Amino acid sequence: MSSAAPDTSSRPGTALSADLRDGLSSVDPTTPLGLYVHVPFCATRCGYCDFNTYTAGELGSSSSPESWRTAVRAELDLAAELMSPRRPVSTIFVGGGTPSLLGASGLGGLLDDIRERFELTADAETTTESNPESTDPEFFAGIRAAGFTRVSLGMQSAAAHVLAVLDRTHTPGRAAAAAREAAAAGFDHVNLDMIYGTPGETDADLHATLDAILGAPVDHVSAYALIVEDGTALARRIRRGELPAPDDDVLARRYQIIDDRLTEAGLRWYEVSNWSRPEPESWCRHNLGYWYSHDWWGVGPGAHSHVNGVRWWNHKHPARYADSLAVRELPVNGHEVPDGDESHTERVMLTARCASGLADADLDSAERRRAARLVTDGLLRRVDDERLVLTDRGRLLADGVVRDILWG
Repeated sequence: MSSAAPDTSSRPGTALSADLRDGLSSVDPTTPLGLYVHVPFCATRCGYCDFNTYTAGELGSSSSPESWRTAVRAELDLAAELMSPRRPVSTIFVGGGTPSLLGASGLGGLLDDIRERFELTADAETTTESNPESTDPEFFAGIRAAGFTRVSLGMQSAAAHVLAVLDRTHTPGRAAAAAREAAAAGFDHVNLDMIYGTPGETDADLHATLDAILGAPVDHVSAYALIVEDGTALARRIRRGELPAPDDDVLARRYQIIDDRLTEAGLRWYEVSNWSRPEPESWCRHNLGYWYSHDWWGVGPGAHSHVNGVRWWNHKHPARYADSLAVRELPVNGHEVPDGDESHTERVMLTARCASGLADADLDSAERRRAARLVTDGLLRRVDDERLVLTDRGRLLADGVVRDILWG
């Protein structure tokens, strides 16, 4: 086990709650760590998005990429100190927002900042999200040379009218073209994100999107049903009656189309919303860390962290985030230590969505009885008499299956 973390109580601006300090000080230093870095900047705001992102007009003079970068370096410094002895980093995920707005040099510099403070494992997975419209061949060559091993591109749809409803600015063919550029730059692992169920989308639109994806050199696809989030421009348009709300039956049919097409092309689901080539190296290991409650440190405004059972989250506004770090305070806005029941519920909710399934040993006797009924109902299947995996129909009702296991 690690030695005690540095005494933060006597260092101005870095006092931590006892829960957080104890959580950081009692971890085996050989246990790998994931790092998530949140880039809060976007050129424009998509109508469906409720992420912690800001356009230049929304931020005004209160924050900039330069002040964000300075604050990120300061948080990495504190993380390295508090995790002493420093733990090996096995995955890095740069998300947003639009990380590609930093350019290849900015993203490469961010990786350098991390390497200066942490040791990366020999097989570290390093991912960045990118908006197809802010990329080009030189960008991909630059981030590949900098050490990124995986890139995730936001495609959403290949239909122009669907992109318009989502307020996406890229042209319909740009995402697939960007995937080809990334592969040409040496990326073996390229993901395309898609959204299905947008108002006005037809089955033909969905098939065109899948045609474009399967015609691109990708080894991973993420497909998400459109969720209308309160407070977004899309929610306001639906509330005013300008657009219909997504239909659950349509969403289920679209999911089946997606699964059929991707499976036929040799991609396999390993989480309800994620498909990849069968080889495990095509999986997103960083996301697996979330789903299996591994440890990660979230760097940046609004980022969430989880270390040794302690969760905390940063101030959301970039200026407030930077102000805390300017005086060497961790920018923590709140924290919690889930109890045993809460941790159990979360573990069942997340692992049930994965193709590896739930272990019988992770369920109590009442939950195992309820799961047995779901096997009879065709929503779960047994694997090796030790694990429970969602059936094809069960994936369509995954949230309900989890509720039935936990509470009946």
